[in-house]
Amino acid sequence: MTQTSRPVFSRFYARLAGPGLERAGAGEQRDRILAGLRGEVIELGAGNGLNFPHYPADVTRVVAVEPERHLREMAERAAGVVSAPVEVVAGSAEALPYPDGSFDAAVASLVLCSVPEPWAALRELRRVLRPGGELRFFEHVRAASAVERRVQDALDSTFWPRLMGGCHTGRDTAGAIEAAGFTVTELHRFRFPETRALFPTADHVRGTAVA
Repeated sequence: MTQTSRPVFSRFYARLAGPGLERAGAGEQRDRILAGLRGEVIELGAGNGLNFPHYPADVTRVVAVEPERHLREMAERAAGVVSAPVEVVAGSAEALPYPDGSFDAAVASLVLCSVPEPWAALRELRRVLRPGGELRFFEHVRAASAVERRVQDALDSTFWPRLMGGCHTGRDTAGAIEAAGFTVTELHRFRFPETRALFPTADHVRGTAVA
């Protein structure tokens, strides 16, 4: 499927979750994963376009793939008010409509938790990247704490994915990136937002992998 429709979740994310993440410092994380990019970039699961203002001037083209119709409409509006050359398209992460070796870099930002088949999506990103192309990623992942892992397992097997637009709290995304054939060259693990409270999506990774 190249298009989905989750109007309730998309409005919740755009009005509450997205701005809440930005206030907590997500913008700084976006700056870090996008710094130094150049050339043609594909962004997987662009959401409502929160990454768009953070692309550096050396990026000559951004293809922003977003399957959810309402979020895609928001992303199109966001693309119209930034300097980066952004093209918002409908598409499936597991079957990207581009030839092999089409892009210099790929971006996955808070999206691999909700892709139905993340391993297939990562193989597709590797396919459309040119040799030596980089994947920049910022994702919440499986918790380091055994207690939080049990909470994640309980949430992911019950109501959380249905309530949160397909999100799974406990995926081993760094492992999936390596299993898809990437070489991880930079990896930072941290809690975001910083909290000692039990929070199922607090554990994050940020990094770079090379195709």
